[in-house]
Amino acid sequence: MRPLSLLPPACLLLLASSAGAQTLPYPQPEDPSMSTVQVTAPPKPIRVREVQAEKIGGSYAMSNGWLLRVRTGSRHIDATIDNQRPLRLTAVEPYKFASPSGNVIMEFNKGNEGDDMQMSYVPNPRLAQAVVISSAPIAQR
Repeated sequence: MRPLSLLPPACLLLLASSAGAQTLPYPQPEDPSMSTVQVTAPPKPIRVREVQAEKIGGSYAMSNGWLLRVRTGSRHIDATIDNQRPLRLTAVEPYKFASPSGNVIMEFNKGNEGDDMQMSYVPNPRLAQAVVISSAPIAQR
């Protein structure tokens, strides 16, 4: 058998194996057992006002097909993407929430009507890559 006749099937197998690599991983909840070094003090959490909580809470259709559900607390939100574990994000500015490490940030009250949101996260802390995803509310909250 000629070596060149094996080249097209090998190329097709290589392409097929990389097709699944196009999907992005979900942001992961913080692991409290993970050791980190903090150079600056984290921002002091601010209180989420009731009017903000009403505007933020609900379900959002993400631009990449994920479904985000947001529950509000007095100083944090719990964000659940699809069927993943909830992410607890602390309010650092009005309508802006961040994970303790800063790897996940959600900003609400975006867009012309103020009902869009934007999420940025680092899928792998060992790599210098950040993903930014936007969304809009999908239903009555």
